[in-house]
Amino acid sequence: MRKSLALSLTLFMLLSMGTAAFADTSDVADASQMTTVQDVTEEGMVPVYAGSLEDGEYPVTVECSSSMFRIESAVLTVRDGAMSAVLTMSGKSYLYVCPGTAKEAASADESAFVPFAENADGAHTFTVPVEALDAPVSCAAYSKNKELWYDRSLLFRADSLPRSAFKDGFFTTASSLQLADGRYLVEVKLAGGSGKARVQSPAELSVKDGSCTARIGWSSKNYDYMKVEGEKILPVPNEEYAAFEIPVLCFDRPMAVIADTVAMSEPHEIRYTLCFDSKSLEAAP
Repeated sequence: MRKSLALSLTLFMLLSMGTAAFADTSDVADASQMTTVQDVTEEGMVPVYAGSLEDGEYPVTVECSSSMFRIESAVLTVRDGAMSAVLTMSGKSYLYVCPGTAKEAASADESAFVPFAENADGAHTFTVPVEALDAPVSCAAYSKNKELWYDRSLLFRADSLPRSAFKDGFFTTASSLQLADGRYLVEVKLAGGSGKARVQSPAELSVKDGSCTARIGWSSKNYDYMKVEGEKILPVPNEEYAAFEIPVLCFDRPMAVIADTVAMSEPHEIRYTLCFDSKSLEAAP
């Protein structure tokens, strides 16, 4: 009698939980069915939420943990304290995406799925919520050919937005630090590229009238120019390594730069970030 009652109670509880209790994991791709998973985050990244941004629409760079989920371009919308993004895909291999993990998508109601839409050029697009920039966003993608849900991790890069997208006071600058005119040393970290390049740290920093300029010395002579916010900067004379004097737009957050290398068969622009540590600032000898 007690066993029968316990069994009845167990069945009642499972039925009350709905179909989620019986999630079909056969619809979820396992590790053997996935390509190499890449880490999309970088050391030093701090999440940026909608409250730090001005309302508007902005092109945004999106990185994905899988090379099979290729995003051609993306537009971020910030409105009323929330963010979403329209992802334009390079192919038509996916029917749906769903916020969360692949297992969660497999057990979710279809109302949670985001179907593709076609833009004016016939490309497939998905509109997804974005909780924060510079923080991984879990997003499951359903393959049309494999009929499986795949785990994807997306990263929306804050440093790809124009500075006008951020509210006043968001960035730490020479003015907000109240740095006096003069010469300083500051620790700088390089990220991006293949991971083989290095820059000299600490770097020399010059401050004048609230503006900062840093001398960036690379680990080789194979860079012939840099770009900061689209401005092309040529190297300063140096016989040992490539050196550039570039503006420092902010401290304590990754600052996007481009460096053109001539080490390959053809010149190639490589995207990096530089992060200047304000806590390390000290007067230069």
